[in-house]
Amino acid sequence: MNKLQTLLFLAILLSFVGVEYLLGRAQKFNASKGDNTIDLLGFALLAVLTQPLIIWMVKWLGLTFAPEYQNGLIDLPWYAMFALFLVLDDMVQYWWHRASHSPLLWPLHRAHHSAHYMSARMIYRNNFFYYLFMPAIWMSAILIYLGGANVYLVFITIKIAVITGAHSAWRWDEALYKIPALKPVMWVLQRTISTPTTHWAHHAMTNADGIGNYKGNFGNLLFFWDILFGSAHITQQYPAKVGLQDDVLFGKEKWWIELFYPLFQSKRQHSAMVPGGRPYES
Repeated sequence: MNKLQTLLFLAILLSFVGVEYLLGRAQKFNASKGDNTIDLLGFALLAVLTQPLIIWMVKWLGLTFAPEYQNGLIDLPWYAMFALFLVLDDMVQYWWHRASHSPLLWPLHRAHHSAHYMSARMIYRNNFFYYLFMPAIWMSAILIYLGGANVYLVFITIKIAVITGAHSAWRWDEALYKIPALKPVMWVLQRTISTPTTHWAHHAMTNADGIGNYKGNFGNLLFFWDILFGSAHITQQYPAKVGLQDDVLFGKEKWWIELFYPLFQSKRQHSAMVPGGRPYES
């Protein structure tokens, strides 16, 4: 299953990246070698090591201590299992993402926001421990053990397509807002799934322009969680800049610190990547 999931992700990723290049957006990234390393290695670590390890560990623990529960929900209707994934994966990830903007967990998520560009290539740009400790991955592994593997493959394909599109430099929703007949559709869509406008706002360098909302818009597949839990900011505009103000002021953190903190710690003048460090507040 994991190999098929990886192939599906690569197909989705390469499709969006291809469009970014065709539209001339990728040529404007000005990504550093460190950015390229974080983008590539972040994905590789999750796909090849972290997620397979978690799924294996849950299966081993299940077969060791609760073998009678393996495939215990195999007869559950697909829509009920899909709903479980929405809650135990996507909603739980919403709360993990939201918690990761607190001083305690910010160092594990900071790498995702240190990119000064938006692109499909950066969706798994996070610290290694961010995913290792992410409750949503463990919840999904448990549901897979209980018999949800086939439904998970459908669920994760949809989720990857949505979050890749939300990060993409190809702002696919931009033209749709200008079509009067689609106004009701886009009103519903923006409040249901993550779109480029709402997720770019989450990556904004500042909230001062009324577009950015870097302390909200945490949804991954469903933006509905932001609506439900009061962290939503609906916009049909894009922030002028994305990334982190402290990187502009103090220089970017080293890629190995962003990926493997706390194993490596920063020596920068101001940094959250040290014990007791805090996110920079402009």
